Amino acid sequence: MTDYPSQNLVLDGTLVSKLRADIEDVFHVDRVELPRELPPGIAWLPRGRRRAATSAPSGIIFFIGTLLRQDSEEVYDLIAERWQAHDYTPLLRRYKGEIALIARPGVVTPKPANPWVNLVLALVTIFSVLLTGATYECQCFPPTTLSEWLGGLPMMLTMMVILLAHEFGHYFAARHHKVAVTLPYFIPLPVISPVGTLGAFIQLRTPFKTKKQLFDIGIAGPLGGLIFAIPLVFWGVATSPVNEITRGETSLLEGNSVFYLLVKYLMHGQLLPNFDQYANLPFWQESLLLLVGLIPAGGGTDILMNSVAFAAWFGLFVTAMNLMPVGQLDGGHLIYCILGQRARWLGAALVAAMFLAGVFWWSGWFVWAMLIFFIIGTGHPPPLNDLVELGPTRKLAAYLTLVVFFLLFMPNPLQPM
Repeated sequence: MTDYPSQNLVLDGTLVSKLRADIEDVFHVDRVELPRELPPGIAWLPRGRRRAATSAPSGIIFFIGTLLRQDSEEVYDLIAERWQAHDYTPLLRRYKGEIALIARPGVVTPKPANPWVNLVLALVTIFSVLLTGATYECQCFPPTTLSEWLGGLPMMLTMMVILLAHEFGHYFAARHHKVAVTLPYFIPLPVISPVGTLGAFIQLRTPFKTKKQLFDIGIAGPLGGLIFAIPLVFWGVATSPVNEITRGETSLLEGNSVFYLLVKYLMHGQLLPNFDQYANLPFWQESLLLLVGLIPAGGGTDILMNSVAFAAWFGLFVTAMNLMPVGQLDGGHLIYCILGQRARWLGAALVAAMFLAGVFWWSGWFVWAMLIFFIIGTGHPPPLNDLVELGPTRKLAAYLTLVVFFLLFMPNPLQPM
């Protein structure tokens, strides 16, 4: 880990002059600052650090002034191309009511990834989900006959289609914006995970340049996954029979969201699970109790989920968690595009709420709170050019995506019967 000096040193006055000369036709410089501390909203997260650095790295230069062209994206691209020869990266920020063009030492040069790693992980994950699906269908471990193994195909195909659509949504959006990105890395976890995988991720090899890029890449994954998850959950629920509820030590009830409750109602003509004790309750009250996951004693009926329904339900659950507006989750990307640096306060409030919900409600929320607080983080780094706004169409899409999050959100995802 690099320890930055307490004082920001720029020893080469000629370098400052060259950097300034390269921008004189697109940026008017009123003054030059060499800050010792990075102001809020300027700090970024160096590799290997969990908290944003506040000490200014040696060599950082603030040019304070005004743009000479209206299009900040065009200005940024010109400066980035010119400063690359000096091994400097430009940042555009709003700073004390003015515009700061920040010269940051170093240029990110993405290294090529090894696609064989992605392929091997994908093949292992396919086998892992197939094994888990076969185990789910035959209620045996390990599956031994060909027919038992073939029984795992519906879960495997359902899960992999949703994951592939989600990750390649991110991938193709990144390629469209010329952002260096890896192929998806799939995470196999047979049997322990209810669907045989912990999902997948892609790695960005270069920073986001604008909020437009951040928004498009962030929203493309969930939308891609939902294109397949929604029809598959309708199909899976429609082909899952309604049976008497069986209670036991290993019995689990899948969580409800507003959307999932609606799917079961449309496919089977009743609110499910249908508990005997809720028979005389008004529709809205029964719906609310099912949504929050309050399970009464006694009998009732519910669908016996086939593997397609379960995998599609799990895909909806993971999508909802990804759309949570916190940190660098997909929803965190979107909320940062709307709120900017204020999004970190929303993230902190959500982590606190998850912690309390984990203590008093579903223990899984405690795990998620720890994961986000210690690994993902509640804040979000700004793009290189933070002057570019989303525009009305993208803002509307961002708000609609938040509505989708609330429709998919499951307050109590899994609970014993």
